[in-house]
Parts: sequence; C-alpha cells; structure tokens
Amino acid sequence: MIESVLVVCEGNICRSPLACAMLARSLPAIGFSSAGTHALVGEGADSLIVELARDRGVVLENHVATQLTDARVRHADLILTMTKVQREQIERAWPFTRGKVFRLIETEGLDVVDPYRRHRAAFDLAVAQIEHGVAHWRGVLAGQQVH
Repeated sequence: MIESVLVVCEGNICRSPLACAMLARSLPAIGFSSAGTHALVGEGADSLIVELARDRGVVLENHVATQLTDARVRHADLILTMTKVQREQIERAWPFTRGKVFRLIETEGLDVVDPYRRHRAAFDLAVAQIEHGVAHWRGVLAGQQVH
C-alpha cells in the first residue's frame, strides 16, 4: 500500500510543488511531499507558478524548496519525477528505488518541460503536462496499482 509519495524536480520551486499540491488535494489519505535534485533550498515557489496554481484552486504561497535527501528517498513508497534524467539520477544514487520511481507522464514517455526562467508559454505547457500526469496518477493511486 502506498502511503508516502515524493514528487521530484530540479529546483523544487515550479513543477514538483505544483504536482505535489494537486495530488495531495485529490488524495488526502496519502502523504505527499516534494524535493529537488538541485533545490533552491529555502526559496519559495516561483511567482508565476503560484499564480497559475491559484487559478486552479491550489495554494503554493507557503512552499519552501527542499533538497532531495537519502531520508526522503527511503521514506517514500513511490517517487514521481518530472524527467527521465531525474529518474535515472535517483535510481543510480539509490539502486533500491528501482521499481518505485516513475516520471509523472511515464505512460506517454514524456518529460515535463522545465519552465524556470522561461516565458509564460513554457509555464502554461508545464502546467498542462502536470495536470495530465496528476490525473493519471490520481487514478493509479486511488486504485493502488503502481505501474
């Protein structure tokens, strides 16, 4: 049974906080957290992602970026990354995670675009991809079938 899900991106200020908050809102019985492979530790969520989240009824104003750590990886029953490279980094650093690390849009074989320091269109695309991935994982986690 999956009780703890860790959502990972690079800086932990755009993609993973939004995906984490969306999943947590949908599945309150599961513990969700987020972290970054190269987190901007202590920083809040990017202002544009905060605005786009707010438009969707998701609150990110209190988010604080945290680094991916051994303890967080070990605690998670499932780890969702934004990119194939992030998934591979985690599996290489923590070989025991193989089989519990997936991309947010793994079923399509796609990475979620990194919008950080890019134009609004990149943020809009990232949010659409995150919404798609969240919808998929919401169904998987509600049925507790990880694939």
